[in-house]
Amino acid sequence: MAKVKHAVASKRRRKKTLKQAKGYVGGRGKLYRTAKETARRALAYSYRDRKVKKRDFRSLWIARINAACRGHGIKYSEFISGLKKAGIALDRKSLAGLAVSSKTAFKKLISIAKGGEK
Repeated sequence: MAKVKHAVASKRRRKKTLKQAKGYVGGRGKLYRTAKETARRALAYSYRDRKVKKRDFRSLWIARINAACRGHGIKYSEFISGLKKAGIALDRKSLAGLAVSSKTAFKKLISIAKGGEK
């Protein structure tokens, strides 16, 4: 029989991996090897999707701004271009918030972007 070495460290490592895989279905949460593979893959997905989340939110904000602009008879690209020419530096997150919550302020921005007033 072979002598077991590093038992404490091995057990600690396995417990850590199984704790990460807690809640996974079937062997993915119970068996060390599959739990290790699944937990590693989950960490890779979470790293990747932190970047994807930023992309998704930006496209959501653009869609909201575009919908609000179209309601006032202006295209999204014309609106953004008009704001840049007017020297208004608002990011898309705040513009989308104004489009959803404060319609009057957004209407004012649209009139500025159209070149009506400053």
